[in-house]
Amino acid sequence: MKLLSHRVLLAFFWLTGFLTLASVGSLLIFLFVKGVPSLSLQLIFGGADPFRALLLRERVFDGLFPAIVGTTAVVVLSVSWAIPVGIAAGIYLAEFSGQNLKKIFNFSFDILAATPSIVIGLFGLTVAIFLHQHFSDRIYPCLLTSSVALAVLVLPYIVRTTQLSIDAVPHSMRAAGLSLGASKLQNLYHVLLPSSLSGILSGVILALGRAAEDTAVIMLTGVVATAGIPGSLLAKYEALPFYIYYISSQYTDQKELMTGFGAALILLTICASLFVAAHLLKNLLVHRLRKK
Repeated sequence: MKLLSHRVLLAFFWLTGFLTLASVGSLLIFLFVKGVPSLSLQLIFGGADPFRALLLRERVFDGLFPAIVGTTAVVVLSVSWAIPVGIAAGIYLAEFSGQNLKKIFNFSFDILAATPSIVIGLFGLTVAIFLHQHFSDRIYPCLLTSSVALAVLVLPYIVRTTQLSIDAVPHSMRAAGLSLGASKLQNLYHVLLPSSLSGILSGVILALGRAAEDTAVIMLTGVVATAGIPGSLLAKYEALPFYIYYISSQYTDQKELMTGFGAALILLTICASLFVAAHLLKNLLVHRLRKK
């Protein structure tokens, strides 16, 4: 009876794994079939010269190049704001906070992780309006406010993965450094962080994907349909998620809809490139730390 139940359970696990892979594979195949035919230099650069556009000597009016630049900029900026704050907060929760305070912070970050992105976007819009009214009339919803709002959105992922990665370090490894006379900070820097680095960077990779795909936050905090390449952090910008939403909801013919699939494929490529770069950085850092 136990053998039969074991086989049934194993078959169920295999089935769920196969269905998951099949779903992802079907989605990717569908996206490639729909998106690849619409890919072209004209889709990206419109009527502009590609070489001059890449050198920022010619503005692209009817292509996706400004949206590609805007997407990359807002994702990199948002993760750059979130990484130091998230890792520092995760370290504090794992190593320095008391149990009662840790419960309060964990509950707060769980609520933040469950907060709908449209609410965070509304918060970012409110902050931009407040700064415009009380500090500077140059401040509007812009690239900076979008990146800060997205940083708030992805912050719980980095905090929780940092905390859990440090908590997962074996007690024997923790005690080894302390028993050799290392201070708590020295033990953190030389033992705990190198041992948990892989998990911490995995949280950063998750944050990259979450920031790249969100539309609700950027819709309220600075993205527009036609803005060109942003000249500063206080400028409006374009982004691929908003373009995909805009085209899919207001397309006038089949050809225009197909450009949305092409934009989705480009967005997937950007995300994949960021993931690969983050994985390579993670492997490089882990390898160097192990050599030390």
